[in-house]
Amino acid sequence: MVSRTPLSTRLWAAAIWVLVGFFVLNLAGLIGSVVTSSFATRWLGTWLPAGFTTKWYFAAWDEFQLGDVLWVTFQVVGSVVALAGLFGVPAAYALARRDFPGKKAVLLLLLLPLLVPPVTYGIPLATVLYKSGLGGSLAGVILANLVPTVPFVVLVMIPFIEQIDPRIESAARVFGANTLKVFIYVLVPILLPGVLAALLLVLVRTIAMFELTFLVAGPGSQTLVVALYYAVFAAGVRAVQSIDAMAVIYMVTTLVWLIIALRFVNPTQIVARAKRSNT
Repeated sequence: MVSRTPLSTRLWAAAIWVLVGFFVLNLAGLIGSVVTSSFATRWLGTWLPAGFTTKWYFAAWDEFQLGDVLWVTFQVVGSVVALAGLFGVPAAYALARRDFPGKKAVLLLLLLPLLVPPVTYGIPLATVLYKSGLGGSLAGVILANLVPTVPFVVLVMIPFIEQIDPRIESAARVFGANTLKVFIYVLVPILLPGVLAALLLVLVRTIAMFELTFLVAGPGSQTLVVALYYAVFAAGVRAVQSIDAMAVIYMVTTLVWLIIALRFVNPTQIVARAKRSNT
């Protein structure tokens, strides 16, 4: 006898699919309208523009100095990802493998930058950076973005490290490996999927980090998301199509970073790989 799914379950599943479809349709409409506007010659009250052109991309590139902005964005993102991994992974290992007085307090402090809105600590952080002479500089922007990203790497990596059998490290030490060799030749290959996944999330977070970058960045240290904000809200009259072209460049830049990163890591396979490494 074939079992039938209850009517309530089918209705609930249908409602979920309708909501998902509605969300995707709205998202596609928003993105599609921005992309279409960025190529439009004129678009006033009609379903489609009067014509299409690529001149707004060249205008946005010159008007907003996107070459310099993109270079700053790449520098900030690359530096934050590298430094967050350099500091976050060893800190996560120490917290996962060692018990010490005040460990819970340290974990709570690490959670605060992730739980508290960035503006809450961003204003005093910006004040400190400006008083120390780092405000408005590229180094200041990098330091500000490290405040939430290093704890993020630590908290992502701790559960991953805890799944690794400590006996693997003990066996390496029995054969004469010191702490540095154990970390480089034993732990790094095992931790690599988790590290790459954590850094992928840091990459996305840094590209989209507006509040901290906005509070600290100067004229020559603005990332793409901050430059986009100034393009929309700064004084003066600007063509809507030019701003939309800049928004498309921002979306494409983020997408390219994601595609490149996902070539090396699949975040959904972290737990599976960790389990296989223990067997």
